[in-house]
Amino acid sequence: MRTSLNSLAKSVLRPIARKYDEAEHEYPQELEMFRSMKVMGGGPKKKPKTDDSPEKSSKPKKGVNLGTVVTVEEMCWGDAALLLSLPNAGLGNAAIAAVATEEQLQRFGDKWAAMAITEPGSGSDSGSITTTARLDGDEYILNGEKIFVTCADRCDVVVVWATVDKKAGKNAIKSFVVEKDTPGFKLETLEHKLGIRASDTGTFVLDECRIPKDNLLGSAEVKTDTEGFKGVMKTFDNTRPMVAAMANGIARAALDFTKEKLEEAGVDLSYTSNPNNLSSIVREFYTMEANLEAMRLLTWRAAWMADNEQFNNVEASMSKAKAGRYATLITQKCCEILGPLGFSRDYLAEKWMRDSKIMDIFEGTGQIQHLIIARNVLDLSSKELK
Repeated sequence: MRTSLNSLAKSVLRPIARKYDEAEHEYPQELEMFRSMKVMGGGPKKKPKTDDSPEKSSKPKKGVNLGTVVTVEEMCWGDAALLLSLPNAGLGNAAIAAVATEEQLQRFGDKWAAMAITEPGSGSDSGSITTTARLDGDEYILNGEKIFVTCADRCDVVVVWATVDKKAGKNAIKSFVVEKDTPGFKLETLEHKLGIRASDTGTFVLDECRIPKDNLLGSAEVKTDTEGFKGVMKTFDNTRPMVAAMANGIARAALDFTKEKLEEAGVDLSYTSNPNNLSSIVREFYTMEANLEAMRLLTWRAAWMADNEQFNNVEASMSKAKAGRYATLITQKCCEILGPLGFSRDYLAEKWMRDSKIMDIFEGTGQIQHLIIARNVLDLSSKELK
């Protein structure tokens, strides 16, 4: 599977990577061939049950998450921004697949769904969301602003996080599916970014935006504990290993190119030399390869646990923290080793360096991942360790 995916990335994504890096907000029509594929959809969809259909388990098939992170790494070896631009592969699709009812899957399962969480005053702390949703008869009315929404212009629907009761804190945060053409829901701006430029990122404003009551994902009940918010946050336990896999793909692309150029220059990378007799460049390269292998193993472990229905909150954060940070370091070091080739627009090394940085930021910054890991290792609550 990895060989065929790599061939696909090499023949389809890599050749157009520079084109759409420069044409930032232009939709890559070449990606329409992927519209029926499920690359980052958060596992298989439930199928609507009919009266004459036999009762079947709705549990995801074993290996779905592990297969997804392998796919994502190979595709991001081709180009991470183009992967993020694949139709029907938005982060909102993962949320819908995870918690939607059968009826909601019928309505939204085949639509391209973005995820709107971040706000001007709420970044890494998702619990501080201020966008509101108030119930009015058979409709919810949403008000607020969402920034840095991936696939904002190209998606069909957006999964918006909002609070139904500000006084209840995290317990009242829910997710709602909002159709793009809904009155009161406006795409305000599109960002110009350092990296992943082929992927569009935008700001939405919700002004008395009315949506059907049954567009709420999950339960409407505001519980007295944080179980409701934890259910919403579980989406990240599936998507953070995907981001780690994206970082792995970018780092591997940079290492493959660097190895090719070093060998062309006569540098011996045969792995047979005495470790005490290595040049500084060879030692640096071997260290980067070792870190990439650690990144990959952490990612696979988190995905494997999800496939086996094991709680993987810590492992998901570990994979994201390690991969996000070290992909940035690896791509920077590769550009340093490559010298002028690493900064020339004739090659993609400088692009990989720019693209890698976001992997340490979105889906929760590296600092937040370390905080999650520390709380679990030390058995402390969010109030005890901030």
